[in-house]
Parts: sequence; structure tokens; C-alpha cells
Amino acid sequence: MRMALDAGAQAYGHWSGCHAVAWDAGARPTGDRELTNQLTCGGYPFGIVVNTDGRRFVDEGADFRNYTYAKYGAEIPRQSGSTAVQIFDAKAAGLLRPEEYASGDVTSVTSDSIRGLARELGIDEGQLASMVEEFNAAITGGPFNPTVRDGSRTEGVTPPKSNWAQPLDTPPYTAYPVTCGITFTFGGLRIDPDARVLDTRGLPVPGLYAAGELVGGLFYFNYPGGSGLTAGSVFGRRAGRSAAVGVADRGSIS
Repeated sequence: MRMALDAGAQAYGHWSGCHAVAWDAGARPTGDRELTNQLTCGGYPFGIVVNTDGRRFVDEGADFRNYTYAKYGAEIPRQSGSTAVQIFDAKAAGLLRPEEYASGDVTSVTSDSIRGLARELGIDEGQLASMVEEFNAAITGGPFNPTVRDGSRTEGVTPPKSNWAQPLDTPPYTAYPVTCGITFTFGGLRIDPDARVLDTRGLPVPGLYAAGELVGGLFYFNYPGGSGLTAGSVFGRRAGRSAAVGVADRGSIS
């Protein structure tokens, strides 16, 4: 991308935004080539997410995971220490993806009580216990159903939980410390419909094409799961075709 910008390509898109997920806080900062994406923690709709002060800060059930996971990670650096904790009780354990929560040395803490969990995490026991008690008492709506937006929600707490609200009342309780994992910036290069990279005047840079996460202007503030794969396939095919046509037009191939 830097080489393209140095060659006159136009920067485009949401450069201050990125695909940001909840990521195992105990993982190596450089990632793990064996575990790859398995350090993502995307089961939060079925539990609660608190900061190190023991307070919730997002609506964990606003929508299905695939529509919130790439923006909620960006909320974690806004919390003290750039960390947060996902908390689940025994009812939710079977709903967590094993490739995320049971692979390798996943960072976690388990206790038979919320206060015990708080002690292990270094969170104020009274604050976390009272918050969970208030959360449990605020749950209303329909029966819990993890496969649909079920309308089981909270009323009178901030932020609310809009779906998949279950009381945390069945030990053991397990907490997963998380931080922000950045996959790619939403900023990139500007291209035309043929995947030709445009310069700052809006004209194609000769011989330069782009696809995938190099492309800017596709995503702003959020990202639906899988859409990057779709965009990469579409613009990859167009870039390949455009490049081949460009070479043919120059007489290099028949």
C-alpha cells in the first residue's frame, strides 16, 4: 500500500476505522501462525462484557455476532488498560465455539461465584457482584433462543442487552480477558469498477490493480462477517481480467 501511495495512488476510505475483534488478551502480540483466527472471542452475545471496573459498556445482544464482532473490538481500547472481560455461566458454555474458547492455551478464569471470579480478575468484588445482580433482575421478554433474535432483553440497565439475555446464575462462571485484535484498516486505495487503482486526479495508474483489503471505501465503522472474502473474490477476478486485457492491449500476449 505504501509503494502504491508513493507511486501516486489515491488514499481512500475510512482510515481511522478498522476490522477490530475481541482477541485473547493473553495471546502473543504478534499472533500465532498455528492458531491463526482461533484467538478471536466471538461468543459475547451469550454472556456479558465488562471492563476492568466491573461495568458493562456494549449491548452484547444488539445483533448476531457476524454483524457486531468487527466493531465491538474497537470499543475495548476505549476502556481502562485497553482490556475487557467476557463472562459466561455454565448455561452458556455449550454455545461457545470450541475453536475459539477451547483451543491452545486460551486465557481464562473459572470460579463457583461471581465474587470469586472478581478476585481472580482483580476487579472490585462488590461492583461486579452488584452489577450482575442488577443485570439478572432486569431481564425480561421471550424465552432464550440462540438461533434467532429472541427478544429476551434487559430493561432499566445501561447499556441494555437487546437479545439473548439470560441471568448469570449457574456456576461455574468463566471469564475470558480480551483486548482488541486488528485485522485490517478500512482505509486503502481507490479503485474503479475494473479494479484499476486511481491516482489523486481520479485517473488509472498504468499497470496497477488492487483487490482484497488493499481496497479502501468498502467498509465504514463496521463489517458484516464474510464480506471481505466476497469483495476479494469479486475484485480479484476483475483485477486479473483487467491486468490480462491491459497486457494484451500492449501486444505482449496474443
